[in-house]
Amino acid sequence: MSDPTLAHHHPDRPRSLLQIAAAVVGAVFLLVGILGFIPGVTTDYDTLQLAGHHSEAMLLGIFQVSILHNVVHLLFGVVGLAAARSSRSAKAYLVVGGIVYLALWIYGLVIDHDSAANFVPLNTADNWLHLALGVGMTALGLLLGRRGKRVEIDPAGRTHV
Repeated sequence: MSDPTLAHHHPDRPRSLLQIAAAVVGAVFLLVGILGFIPGVTTDYDTLQLAGHHSEAMLLGIFQVSILHNVVHLLFGVVGLAAARSSRSAKAYLVVGGIVYLALWIYGLVIDHDSAANFVPLNTADNWLHLALGVGMTALGLLLGRRGKRVEIDPAGRTHV
C-alpha cells in the first residue's frame, strides 16, 4: 500500500505540512532573490558585482550580495516551489538544503572574507543567517517528515489539520 504523504499533490488532495513548509521556504528564497536586484532594498546597489568579495551591495543594508548570490537564491526558491509538489521531494529539499546551508556556514567561518575564496560573497551576517537556515530547514524536514498529517486549506484560506 502506498503512503499518501508521498504522492504528488493534486488540487483535490490536501497538502502535507512538509509540502507547505517547502513552499514557504521556496517562496521566501524567491523573494530574497528578487529583492537583491532592487536598488534601495539593496544598499550600495551600484557596487553589485557578478561574484566575489568586491561586491559591496548589501541586501537590507546587512547581507552582502552579488549577482551570483541573488541568482542562487532565485534558483533555490524555484527548486523549493517545485519540491513542494510531493512530501518526499519537499523533505529532500528541506533536509538537503539545510545541510547545504550548514556547509556554507562552515565555509563562511573558515575563509578569509577579503580573499578570492569569498566568491559568493559572504559576511558575518550571512554566516549567522546560514546557520539559522541550515538548522531550521533540516529540523523542518526531519520533524515534519515524521508526521503523516495533512493540512486542508478551504476556499477562504483557512487551514484544517
